Amino acid sequence: MHYIVQYGLEKRDLSGILAIGIDEIMMRKGKFLTVVYQIDPACRRLLWIGKGRDVRTLIRFFRFLGKERYQQIEVVCSDMWQAYLKVIRKKIPQALHILDRFHIVANLNKALNEVRAEEAKRLKGKGYEPVLTGTRYCFLKRPENLTEAQSYTLNEVVQYNLKTTRAYLPKEDFQQFWQYEKPAWAEKFLDSWCSRAMRSKIEPIKKQARSIRKHKQLILNWFRAKKQFNSGIVEALNGSAKLTLRKARGFKSDEVMQIALFHQLGRLPEPPVRYRLW
Repeated sequence: MHYIVQYGLEKRDLSGILAIGIDEIMMRKGKFLTVVYQIDPACRRLLWIGKGRDVRTLIRFFRFLGKERYQQIEVVCSDMWQAYLKVIRKKIPQALHILDRFHIVANLNKALNEVRAEEAKRLKGKGYEPVLTGTRYCFLKRPENLTEAQSYTLNEVVQYNLKTTRAYLPKEDFQQFWQYEKPAWAEKFLDSWCSRAMRSKIEPIKKQARSIRKHKQLILNWFRAKKQFNSGIVEALNGSAKLTLRKARGFKSDEVMQIALFHQLGRLPEPPVRYRLW
């Protein structure tokens, strides 16, 4: 595998890269890798792996790619990690930067669950009926994905005047945002949603609203790119990468694990003769 990957990395063609996705994956507890994928419609592959997820890590990728190549990049997808945002803004200002839809939704779910957990603890401490106990996935799952029992439980709980219910409504309302086609209409909805969220007096929801306002233009770039590039592409590649790392956990060497990732996701040209171990 080492021979095949080494040959492929030396022979692969890095010209004409127009769209990239940047994310991090956890290799071991406390150890992260920054991964960069090419996400052009005609070619989706792993381009580069770097240890860590800070500014210096991502700068190494652009040094590796070279100024002539990275100035041709037209689209980049990433999450809200500040180190990535800073380097992207500096190195490829010409690219349309699309923020990761997956992480925006995940952050809203995290905020809702924070409210639910805190309120469930408070109700239990005051001796009230534990109506929120065991309702985590009732609130976090999409309504169409709820089981019959979960749907029934949710309908019962939302009838109470709970802080969790008031946090659940804006979280669900935000799903309408992704249905728009025109950036102008999407922006109008986003402004209205953020105003309502700030009036909710629920701090975790207000925190997410402030973050969305701060990164509004990067979020709207998804519509400007005609919805052709999104976090689903990067998350699918990340899923394959995480599966490969789980399979390679018997190896202690970080280098071997990175070789395994390139072997599975690099779409590398193969050598004319392949060696086998008998």
